[in-house]
Amino acid sequence: MNLKALQADVLRISDIYASEHGIDRDRDWALLKLQEELGELTAEHLRMSGRARGEADAGKLGDEAADVLGMLLTYCDSAGIDLEAAMQRKWLHWLEKGRQA
Repeated sequence: MNLKALQADVLRISDIYASEHGIDRDRDWALLKLQEELGELTAEHLRMSGRARGEADAGKLGDEAADVLGMLLTYCDSAGIDLEAAMQRKWLHWLEKGRQA
């Protein structure tokens, strides 16, 4: 899966969602929604580990993780963050260092 293509698809879906629900999306909205989705992922994690009420559902855990990723991609777009470049700079450079050793 290509991250930039995924982000473009997520942004198109976000445009549809915003239009249908009359939502004005700005960078603050995107960050707050990311936090909301992270909370939902946390709640599902707690259910999966038996530390919260309700029935555990591995499918819901995956769905919530997808929501977090979708909102992260949305936030990055609104904040002008090139996530691929940031990942290269922050994480993937370690693979290059290992190859050079």
